[in-house]
Amino acid sequence: MDKLSGRVAIVSGAGRGIGRAVALKLAAEGAGVVVNGLDPEAAEETVAAVKSAGGEAVSCVGDVTEPGFASRFVRTAVDSFGGLDIIVNNAGYTWDAIVHKMSDEQWDTILDLHLKAPFRILRAALPYIKAHPAGHHRKVVNISSVAGLGGNAGQANYAAAKAGVVGLTKTLAKEWGRHRVNVNAVAFGLIATRLTETPADAGATITMNGRQIRIGVSAELLEAMKGNIPLGRAGTPQEAAGAVYLLCTPESDYISGQVVVCGGGFTL
Repeated sequence: MDKLSGRVAIVSGAGRGIGRAVALKLAAEGAGVVVNGLDPEAAEETVAAVKSAGGEAVSCVGDVTEPGFASRFVRTAVDSFGGLDIIVNNAGYTWDAIVHKMSDEQWDTILDLHLKAPFRILRAALPYIKAHPAGHHRKVVNISSVAGLGGNAGQANYAAAKAGVVGLTKTLAKEWGRHRVNVNAVAFGLIATRLTETPADAGATITMNGRQIRIGVSAELLEAMKGNIPLGRAGTPQEAAGAVYLLCTPESDYISGQVVVCGGGFTL
């Protein structure tokens, strides 16, 4: 218990779903957590859940793609908790179309969100995360996807961004190893969140920066996806958070530049 006592973590996209589960898990293990989300109410709900469980958390509401956000995110950790030890780049959503129907806006939006935003956050964090007065390793966990490893029809933008996350991860593992920073990625398979569990024919949308983005997966496709998973089911957000947590613990101090697939045994 409390393997992360005294550590400070920032988690983007932590208002709901996997990010919320990650924030709760890291806080339960003793880390002070900065919770980011676009929706102020959702972010504060995560903070309240952390505190009600006996942990420490503050919110940093905002769009990770906004210029200046990365510095504000990092400074929130330093100002609130005195340092920075763990970075989890999790924020994201999908905006799908087959490639000949995909607009430049769709491409740019998803690349900015899933690849440029983590790059900016990591760049802003370096002066703080490379300092290790206590002697322990600092941790970066970037979130990729099996789509970034093997592609996925209708997701050229998302797959390209998540493949880029792998390249970013492997490069920073080489650049930051001398600072005792472990840089790894978790590539998620099918995880049960509102983006995957909502029926496609429900017409559900989420609002992102004024855009209405359709969400949902057809029941037939969902069953087909589950059929390719040896464990026979989607993962839970808590199980997804567990994979991230593993790469934040002291036991992972000699693991860097790796991509862990959290997909119930799914292979490409």
